[in-house]
Amino acid sequence: MNLEQYFDKNKEMFDAYEPNEGHFERFRARLESQDSNSGGRSSFSYYIMAVAASVLLVFGYWLGNFNSNKGIELADVSPQMEETQNFYVSTIRKEMETISGKRTEENTRIIDDAFKQLEILETNYQKLTLELKESGADKRVIHAMITNFQKRLYVLENLMDRLEELEVMAPQENKV
Repeated sequence: MNLEQYFDKNKEMFDAYEPNEGHFERFRARLESQDSNSGGRSSFSYYIMAVAASVLLVFGYWLGNFNSNKGIELADVSPQMEETQNFYVSTIRKEMETISGKRTEENTRIIDDAFKQLEILETNYQKLTLELKESGADKRVIHAMITNFQKRLYVLENLMDRLEELEVMAPQENKV
């Protein structure tokens, strides 16, 4: 027995309540009175709804593209990787603050060159975050990200050594 036959056979079970007499006429009259009172409102509200829907679609598209261009960090892989990332980031930040405090007219060019190298490494790191997202936490990509942090520290350590050499040489130049 199909569903339609079942409903036909048990119609009295489903028709428990009938609307009051004249219900359909009153309903039609209310609809007609609303149409005559609204004037051009219904078309205007459809226009507003269409504009709002368009804005939401554009925003959703932008948000989707924004999130798709964002990779995942080491910290998102595991708690151990989060500790590793936090260590490197805090160490790099401290070194950069120390170096910025030692900036003088004589060493500005050296510091700026090193900071440009750090920017290049940061750009490479951002690319690695995208690769990590695409690869599903491939160990090779994780290793490359850690190596990137190590290279940044190496650049900063070399910069610190050069700044210390310049500080030692500066008093000797003043004596001559």
